[in-house]
Amino acid sequence: MSERAFLVRGATVITMDDAGSELPADVRLRDGRISEVAPGLVPADGEVVLDATGMAVLPGFVQTHVHLCQTLFRNLADDLALLDWLRDRVWPLEAAHDPASLAASAELGIAELLLGGTTAIVDMGTVHHTEVIFEALAATGLRAIAGKCMMDAPGGPEGLREATEDSLAESRALADRWDGAEGGRIRYGYAPRFVLSCTDALLGEVARDAAARGIWIHTHASENTDEMDVVRARSGGPGNVAYYASLGIRGPRTVLAHCVHLDPGEVAELARAGTRVAHCVSSNLKLGSGVADVPGMVEAGVHVSLGADGAPCNNRLDAFTEMRLAALVQKPRRGPTAMPAREVLRMATRGGAEVLGRGDDLGQVRPGFVADLQVVDVRGLGVGPGGTLASRLVYAAGPQHVRHVFVDGHRLVSDGRLVRRDHAAVVAAAERELPRVLARAGLAALGG
Repeated sequence: MSERAFLVRGATVITMDDAGSELPADVRLRDGRISEVAPGLVPADGEVVLDATGMAVLPGFVQTHVHLCQTLFRNLADDLALLDWLRDRVWPLEAAHDPASLAASAELGIAELLLGGTTAIVDMGTVHHTEVIFEALAATGLRAIAGKCMMDAPGGPEGLREATEDSLAESRALADRWDGAEGGRIRYGYAPRFVLSCTDALLGEVARDAAARGIWIHTHASENTDEMDVVRARSGGPGNVAYYASLGIRGPRTVLAHCVHLDPGEVAELARAGTRVAHCVSSNLKLGSGVADVPGMVEAGVHVSLGADGAPCNNRLDAFTEMRLAALVQKPRRGPTAMPAREVLRMATRGGAEVLGRGDDLGQVRPGFVADLQVVDVRGLGVGPGGTLASRLVYAAGPQHVRHVFVDGHRLVSDGRLVRRDHAAVVAAAERELPRVLARAGLAALGG
């Protein structure tokens, strides 16, 4: 019997199929796939049986905009506007990373994500040492599209600005090594940081290379009004989305984080091209950037998914928080029926899987689909006993209710504990490395 042979019994299965089916059933996992979903399944020899009575089985969360390199900097950049936040805190701290501190940051973030039911991410690495992030992803089992952050604009931040050809060469080498690694669990995505950090030459080459290789582009767009003013001055009028599109950065393998400030023409461009949007509601609120018109984008046919962004601007990597806020912030503007729980839950699961290009075999609990699943206790204090499962998960539940997490059929969280990593060791490494990063950045006073 395979080491990936599990039978999850007695649960209510949230299938995330087109009909929105929920059914009492057992779920059999075999060799990384869901092999059966049906009531009364009989355990096979050698199969690990998990009692999920009173719990929900659903697809794992997919967060389509994350910065693992920033997890170590949680609580160190609070109460700042975006450009000040970048210039005064985040860029100096990222520039101060060495391989050890970056590994500690990535491991800390991955642990939090897994324990909270997130099974896949789209990550924007930092400029240097990005190989370390890929190594952490490979070892811990999280699914990801990830890439090296690219920053070649003249006058960019010290320690992060790079030559255009060097940025492209390193990105290509990382793509050669990691795109398709771990049996396809890890994919590469070019990650130009945002318009203000990149030259047109870099952005144009990224668009051409990504199209030729069939890989993703992941960047920021239209997050903050100050940013937008600078972009319009540089472009002679168009905003981020139109500017990117003019350079070829568009389409179903392009993920634009934020998109808070869009004009109708840009919304139409996103829908027409199939460009993906990662809605990062906590980050947008905390940085005072605004509230993206997600219902308007969805009505126009734009594909929107969810992401926590980075720990310094959130300060959590919690998909439950993102779901709850994504629903709540729209209701004062659009009415109480806007962004219903079932729609938000779909964005956080199946919608994210579609961003990964895996909508045909990921993001649903169906036979033949990849076994990226979570088992959530929906009975407990503060969650139940009444209401739909979607309402319990979106409005009431949190990471503390996640019991088991599977990626590719491997159990990575068991009874609320990490399987491949020691929780205390992950925290200890982060505590050891943070003072060293702060000292290298000249920001030791932030250590408290």
